[in-house]
Amino acid sequence: MARGHGTMLYDDGRIACDDSSLIIRVYYLWGAAKTIPYSVIRGVERCPLTGLTGKWRIWGSGDFVHYWNLDTKRPGKQTALEIDVGKRVVPMITPDDPDAVERILRERINSRD
Repeated sequence: MARGHGTMLYDDGRIACDDSSLIIRVYYLWGAAKTIPYSVIRGVERCPLTGLTGKWRIWGSGDFVHYWNLDTKRPGKQTALEIDVGKRVVPMITPDDPDAVERILRERINSRD
């Protein structure tokens, strides 16, 4: 599943973390993945999912700022992670194990300091 990537630290089929980047599968409208090197991630924020904050957003953007990868299981989830990459469009993800992904991202971000 992760051809060309390093050692996998996390992989739930939609979101993956290898030793150098966050991989958001089926991110773009044409079905392509978005790979974000840890070196460009400025921060990660945990957000509760509600009807107003993206719980029913299966894919794409409702506000032209937050962009959600395809996740048909999102309505049953409670937590999203907002990934700050320093650009206008903010990737939003809902991994099956948000605690694990948040921990991996914070470890990689903090190791740069």
